[in-house]
Amino acid sequence: MGWRSVASHCRLAASRMRAPAARLWPVVQQTAAATLAWLLAVHLAQHREPFFAPIAALVALNTPLGGRGFNAVRLLLGVLVGIATAEIAMRVMGGGYGTLAVAVFVAIALARAIDSTRIVIAQAGSGAILTVVTADGHAGPQRLVDALLGAAVALVFSQLLFPPDPLRLLRAAEADALNEMARGLKLAAQALESGDEEPAGRALGTLRHMHDQLAEVDRLRQASGRVVRHSITWRWRRASVAQENINAGHLDLLANSCLMLARAVTATPVAQLAVPVARTRVLAGLLHDLAAAPGAVAVRRRAATRAGEIAAEVIEDMPPAALAGPALGAWTVAADIMAFAGAAHAERAHRNR
Repeated sequence: MGWRSVASHCRLAASRMRAPAARLWPVVQQTAAATLAWLLAVHLAQHREPFFAPIAALVALNTPLGGRGFNAVRLLLGVLVGIATAEIAMRVMGGGYGTLAVAVFVAIALARAIDSTRIVIAQAGSGAILTVVTADGHAGPQRLVDALLGAAVALVFSQLLFPPDPLRLLRAAEADALNEMARGLKLAAQALESGDEEPAGRALGTLRHMHDQLAEVDRLRQASGRVVRHSITWRWRRASVAQENINAGHLDLLANSCLMLARAVTATPVAQLAVPVARTRVLAGLLHDLAAAPGAVAVRRRAATRAGEIAAEVIEDMPPAALAGPALGAWTVAADIMAFAGAAHAERAHRNR
């Protein structure tokens, strides 16, 4: 076994060991935040049963990394809308089921008009219910104080103590998408070499149903921008995150190019398969390398250089005006790999178009 193979196995083992820890770390944060919020509500706000403070901290942090601070603000907004609506309804109408119905309806309607996310609507409705149902009227203000404490703890955890690395989040989503593209192209090449239609169907299915991966990339493009704007810890990475957002924006085009190539090569006559299969395997390998280290400058440079060579080979074999089928598919995938690898490579790819 060579050194490269040993190093590859070591990296794989380390990755498998880090995965459970990465999944547990948010749970640890949620537990600590809920406990701290409860302690603050008991000893600082002097609440005897501060059940909502730990719940608020837990709910605020119970969202994917990159959106926890925004979630805390939304939770607080929903509570404010619900309590304010219920207090006004009680002063105008008194108590009773009629007041409850009006308060809940108005609170939910206002929440939907202000911010239609589920957490805002749910907190507005439940805030109105709690305020009206408790006859003494103290639950509303106390719930508001608890919400402020829970949201504040969640913001401290998400924005100051443990803000996620925006580049790492975005590149992890990029890696998932690139791996699916590489798998689709490998299955297409395998189907051509074996003459088996089953891998061909799986290849097209894999590339056709990449909505989840691309949606996650898009979500994290937005989340990474919010993180660098609102987190002091990562503000210095604003330029890097902006550039990575530009690069990640090419992934949807790259996915479409891979689907076009897979469809073209699976429809190619057997007598003309040699070159398309070889190019498809090389392009799949480039995508696999990028997925393994999407943030490595050297890996991106090598992938862009090799993709540029493939694009040039395609043009040499066939003039641009005659590009079609697997040749056009390979050229498009190569150009989009260069676009993903960086802005300079993107300009070169578009000039060659």
